[in-house]
Amino acid sequence: MNELFRAIPATDLCLDALTGADPELEAAPRVLLRELVTAFWDARREDIRAGHCREAARLSLDAQLPDLLAHVRAGLRPRLRPVLNATGVVVHTNLGRSVLAEEARQAVALAAGGYCNLELNLGTGGRGSRYELVEELICRLSGAEAALVVNNNAAAVLLMLDGFCKGGEVIVSRGELVEIGGSFRIPEVMEKSGARLREVGATNRTHLRDYAAAINENTRALLRVHTSNYRIVGFHAAVPLPELASLARGRGLPLFEDLGSGSFMDFSPYGLPNEPTVPSVLAGGADLVTFSGDKVLGGPQAGIIAGRREMVDTLKRDPLTRALRCDKLCLAALEATLRLYLDPDKARERIPTLRRICLRPEELAKRARALAARLRKALGEACAVSVRPDVSRVGGGAFPQYDLPTSLVCLKPARLSATALKNALLDTDPPLLGRLEDDHFCLDPRTLESNEYPPLLRALQTALHVADNKHTS
Repeated sequence: MNELFRAIPATDLCLDALTGADPELEAAPRVLLRELVTAFWDARREDIRAGHCREAARLSLDAQLPDLLAHVRAGLRPRLRPVLNATGVVVHTNLGRSVLAEEARQAVALAAGGYCNLELNLGTGGRGSRYELVEELICRLSGAEAALVVNNNAAAVLLMLDGFCKGGEVIVSRGELVEIGGSFRIPEVMEKSGARLREVGATNRTHLRDYAAAINENTRALLRVHTSNYRIVGFHAAVPLPELASLARGRGLPLFEDLGSGSFMDFSPYGLPNEPTVPSVLAGGADLVTFSGDKVLGGPQAGIIAGRREMVDTLKRDPLTRALRCDKLCLAALEATLRLYLDPDKARERIPTLRRICLRPEELAKRARALAARLRKALGEACAVSVRPDVSRVGGGAFPQYDLPTSLVCLKPARLSATALKNALLDTDPPLLGRLEDDHFCLDPRTLESNEYPPLLRALQTALHVADNKHTS
C-alpha cells in the first residue's frame, strides 16, 4: 500500500501537466486548481485503502491525466450554468424564467462593460434618477402617469402596502389570498408591510356589498390580487374592476391591483384566455398596478409599479425603495425589452417568451419532425424516436390549466430506462431537461432553438453512452 501511495505524482507536476494539456486552465485561480488536484488524488488514496487500486502503473500521471483533466474542468464550471430546456414550459421558474431578447442581452453587456449614466443627468451634468431610465416607456405602453421599478413583484406589493397602508386595514377577497412560488403568501407580505388584512366574501364568491360592508375608519385601501396561478371554476363570482373602482372612489380610498404576471399583450388569438393586461387594469380604474418583468412580459426579474403620479412619487421617496431597487443590468435589459413592445409585431418576433407562446401547432409539428430525423441519424439503434401530439405550458404561474398544443419528440432507449436517461442528462455539459411521458423521455421543440440542436445531440449521445456503461457494468 505504501508503494501505491508513493506512486501518486506531486501536485506541482500535476498542475504543470494540466496547463500543458489545456492552456485555458492558466486563467483559473491557482489555489482552486491546487484544491481540485488534491481532491482528485485524495479520492485515489481512498481507492487504494479500499483495495480498488492495486497497480502502481495505474496511478502514473500519464495514466490518470485524462480523468484528472475531466475532474478539474468539472470543478471549474460556474455554479450558474446554461441549460437546454426541452420541457415545453416557456417561463420555467427553476430555469431562470424568461430568456432575454438579443437586444436586451446586448444592452446588459454594454452596461456591464464600463461606466454608464445610471444616476447621471446628461442634460445638466448633475445627479439623475435611475427610475427615469424606463419610466417614460412604461407609461407610454401602459397609459400610466408614472412608474417605478424595484427588484421583483413581491417587493412592489410590499412597497405599495408599506407606503399607503401601514397601520391600517386592506380589504381583499378571500378568493384572492394567493400563494406564489417558494410558499410566499399575500397575507404574509401584507403583514411585513405593517398593514392588516381584512378578508371579505367567500372563497368562491365575493360581491360588491362585501367590500362596502367591510370599509371602516381603519381602511386604507382595497386590493385586488389577480389569480394568475390558479383558477376557480363552477359556482364563482368576483366584482368587476370598474365597479370596485367606483366604490373605492366614492369612499375616498385607493384601489390597488397586484396583477402578478402582467402583460402588455392579448394572447387570446393564440388559444389562451383574454387575461387582463396592464393597460386594461389602469383603464378600468386601478390607482396603482404591480406586475413582474420576468414572466409573460419576457424581460429581466423586476417588479413594476405603475399608475397615478402623486402615488408613485410618494413611493419613490419611501426609504424602503432604496432597499428594493434594481441595478443597472436589470434596467438596461428592461429598457431594451420595453422598446420592442413599441412595435407589437417586432415584440412577438424578437422576445423569446412571446415568440414561444405564440408558436402555431403546425410549426411545432414541423420542428418536431425535423428534430426527430436528426436524432434518428445521430442515435441509431441506441434509441427509438417517435413524434406525437401533446401540450406545452406557459409556466411561471401564468395561464394555469390552459394548454398550448405542441408535438413531442419521444425517445425510448434500447438498453436503459427513460428515467435513467433523464438522470444521466443532468450531468452532461450543458445539462438537458425534458419530460417523462409513458416510459419515454420527451423533448418539446417549443422551448428549443435550432442552434441548440448540436449540443442537444451531443448531450444525448454522451448520456446514452455513460448510462449504458453503468447499466452493463
